Order: sequence, then structure tokens, then C-alpha cells
Amino acid sequence: MTLEEIIVKGGVSIWPLLFLSVLSIATILERLWFWSRVLLQEKTILERVAEAAQLNWSLVTKIAREYRKHPLGNFIYSPLQLDDPDPEVFHLALEAAADEELAKMRKGEKVLEVIVALSPLLGLFGTVLGLIQALSSIKVSDLGGSSASGVSAGIGESLISTAVGLLIAIITLSFYRLFQALWAKRVRIFRKIGSQLEVMYRQKWFEEEIIEDLVENPEDQFGFESRFSTNHDS
Repeated sequence: MTLEEIIVKGGVSIWPLLFLSVLSIATILERLWFWSRVLLQEKTILERVAEAAQLNWSLVTKIAREYRKHPLGNFIYSPLQLDDPDPEVFHLALEAAADEELAKMRKGEKVLEVIVALSPLLGLFGTVLGLIQALSSIKVSDLGGSSASGVSAGIGESLISTAVGLLIAIITLSFYRLFQALWAKRVRIFRKIGSQLEVMYRQKWFEEEIIEDLVENPEDQFGFESRFSTNHDS
């Protein structure tokens, strides 16, 4: 059966189903393009950030700035662009950046959800209308005649809209689940890299605080040792 035959025999509900199919294809292609770019650069960003964090913390900011258009790069760069924040502010900035980027990754999912829910119902609606039209034209006296075969053909044609609606819903649901799985994995990656960054930043921040205190109060560097020696001599 050709597309033209499906449109002619599908009834009134075939037109909204065609619109939903075009909308589904456009959304799926846009999301596939988005996720392909995310997956291609993600491993490189993780490796470069992990290597730079061990060598020089300032390199992490530089690398993250290069990948600001990538969700992971922008997530890492958001807290690093702050001016020497304390660990609590750094943690809050990480959480806010993660929420924003993860929300962007779910773009288009609501559209796919609506298509999955609406397509079978529209198909069923078209089938019911087709059955009403087919059965309303038959009389009890015609059940054994030639008109009965025409009714059976009309019933068969009325089922086309249901088949089209189910096909659209099945394909859309398959890609919807795929995008959800990709998003769930990004949540785990964001949590892991966020925890690692927070631990490293806390360590760096406390080390700088200790060095700053020693520079401002050099007499305290050996204060404990001096008091210990005095008590021991007495």
C-alpha cells in the first residue's frame, strides 16, 4: 500500500496523524544531532579535565572555557568562573549548573510524550468513524448480499488509521526511551565529575587558607612547638 492510498483510505484522522509523524521525525532528528555532538566530545573533555586537575587547577578553567558550548564543559566552567568562592558557594554553583544543563538535555521529550499518547487515540478515533460509516450503510436484508462484502472492505480500510497511529507511537516511544537512557547516564556522569571537582576544590581552598594564615602570622608556625618545649623543660 502506497502513501497515497493510505491518505485516501485513512479517513479524517490520517491528517493529524501525518502531522504528528512529521513532528516526531523532526524532533527525533534534532535530538539525534544533539546527542551525537554530546557523545563525541564528552570523553575528550573528561580526560583533559582529569589530567589538568592533577597538574594545575588553572588549566581546568581554561579547558572548560574551550568547551562552554558543550553541556559538560559548561557545567564544569560555571563554578570555576566565580572569583575564588568558598566551598559552599562552589557546591551551590555546581548544583545550579547541573540543573540547568540537565534540563536542556530533556528538550523535546514532552513533545515525544504527547505524540506517543495521542497517536494511538487518533488512530482509534479514525477507525471508529470508519466503522460507523461502514455499518450505517448496511441493512439486515443485505447481510447475505453483495453489499456485505463492501462493508467488510470498508471495515478493513477503517483499520488503517489505527495501524498508522500505532506505528507512529511505537517508533516515537523507542527513540524516547533511548533519549531517556542517554540522559540518565549523563546524570551519573555529572554527579561523579561534580563530586570529584568539589573534593579537589575543597582541598585546594583549605591549602590556600593555611598558607595565607602562615604568611599573615608567621609566629604561629612554630607556636605549638615552642609551647611544647617550654612545658617539657619546666
